Amino acid sequence: MSRRVVVIGAGVIGLMSAYHLRRRGFDVTVLEREGPERATASYGNAGMIVPSHFVPLAAPGVVAQGLRWMTDPKSPFYVKPRLSPDLLTWGWRFWRSGTAAHVAASAPLLLRLNLASRDEYVKLNDELGGGIGFERLGLTMLCATEHGLEEEAKVAELAHRLGGRAEVLDAAAVRALEPGIELNVVGGVHFPEDAHLDPGALMRAMQARLQADGVEFRFGTRVTGFDVGPGGVRGVKVGSATGADETVAGDEVVLAAGAWTGRTARLLGLDLPMQPGKGYTITLESPSQRLRVPSILTEARVAVTRMGERLRIGGTMELGGFDDGANALRVQGIVEAARRYFPRLTAAELAEPPRWHGFRPLSPDGLPYLGRSRRVPNLTVASGHGMMGLSLAPITGKLVGEIVAGEQTSMPIEVLAVERF
Repeated sequence: MSRRVVVIGAGVIGLMSAYHLRRRGFDVTVLEREGPERATASYGNAGMIVPSHFVPLAAPGVVAQGLRWMTDPKSPFYVKPRLSPDLLTWGWRFWRSGTAAHVAASAPLLLRLNLASRDEYVKLNDELGGGIGFERLGLTMLCATEHGLEEEAKVAELAHRLGGRAEVLDAAAVRALEPGIELNVVGGVHFPEDAHLDPGALMRAMQARLQADGVEFRFGTRVTGFDVGPGGVRGVKVGSATGADETVAGDEVVLAAGAWTGRTARLLGLDLPMQPGKGYTITLESPSQRLRVPSILTEARVAVTRMGERLRIGGTMELGGFDDGANALRVQGIVEAARRYFPRLTAAELAEPPRWHGFRPLSPDGLPYLGRSRRVPNLTVASGHGMMGLSLAPITGKLVGEIVAGEQTSMPIEVLAVERF
């Protein structure tokens, strides 16, 4: 069996892949274009582990809703107008994927993956000795309108049909979950299978564990190409700002570069449709409203998570390419949504914290790319998880370890095939 594996990407998917590969005895080198503490989605996200999110992003009605939101600069969804063949092709594939048949085929697997991933987090939390803020308190979809509650009740019904758990709550029952907090809601749906953690603490703990286990990290390293032979990739060509270009040898390569996966795959002649979806978060260090159960503000598509004494509020999906600038109107939309649902949150406390943003890797059908490439036999791709990267990371890493080791995967993943488009 080949023993050297190069993992491209030190986000949560890359770290979990390295973790399971190292446990199987592989020599692992992780390449990362940024530094150890990077402004990427793995560090600043809402920290939610979401079996409740089994409906893929590409679903019936999503495109129509997105078009309606386009007229509001503060809405949960925004596409920056630009002439981009990649965006047009991605958008067409996204529209084609938004069918009831796609949801029916995808939802059972997404639920199974998320539940398995949550169970892996339970084991990982024990192994790390805690310290990552892992809690199993579920998640509540908070609804400010009767229409929103009706729509979420349909998701709860689907969850029941798939064997999941969900409870539709009236306003009084929601408030009972959050004593001492004033909520402007008509009800909600509680998903008790969900969990949450502190993503920054997780990333730091995982990196420390992997380094202690002998995994080599090379930060500030940009992939410039690949050394390809008859049997596939023989090495990854890299460059850095401080050193000369070189080739990192590997018998196997795992491509887990998040939103940059599509660009990197093109260096191998692979077309992996991907768009970077920018999201924003605000973290309050000492909030006046201490939410107990992580929640989604349904109509606003805003996530709210307590992390110890802190409160993280985040959301929006902005398709603007790799424009790293912050859109103040998008952040203002999150702030206004938070105050609409939590009227006692003050404008002052929401204005003080620094803003964070990062890119989520979005596939056209809302499903990850996971598996071996047909064209490059020793390349395994693990990317395209969209808003569920942290949630699905442990099971993704486990499956990557099984694939690279030549084992039977612990669940069928044919629908996640790398070259499905």
